[in-house]
Amino acid sequence: MTDPSPSPAFRVHGALSRGAFAVTVLVSLAVLFAPASDVPAAPPGVDKLVHLALFLALALAGRWAGTRPGPLAVLLLAYGAVSEVVQAVTSLQRSGSVLDWLADAAGVALGLLLWAVGERRAARVTGAEAVLHRDGPPGSLTR
Repeated sequence: MTDPSPSPAFRVHGALSRGAFAVTVLVSLAVLFAPASDVPAAPPGVDKLVHLALFLALALAGRWAGTRPGPLAVLLLAYGAVSEVVQAVTSLQRSGSVLDWLADAAGVALGLLLWAVGERRAARVTGAEAVLHRDGPPGSLTR
């Protein structure tokens, strides 16, 4: 039987992982709700990459903090949608954009996918190591 525990990189790391998630959320608040005057000029399309990277980071940090993927995805997609509405209707002098929200959604999906792939690979490696430790090296008579 293989050991179902994840690799150390994919285990929830208590205060460290929750702190990393909290810092990522704080950075996202600063990026998403800064007034237009504080947003640096950038070539067209760069803001979509920023949205994608930001929500990818939120998804990865959220998974590391132990949040299940389903609720995390729903919360991050809602957060992205609310941020676009707030940008559109407040005095931040920014515009809300469905394309920005789609970039947010792509970041969430990519982050959750990367975490799942990493978890599966780590479990495969951990499982193979458990079999080696249990059975011993090839040709060994230990059980």
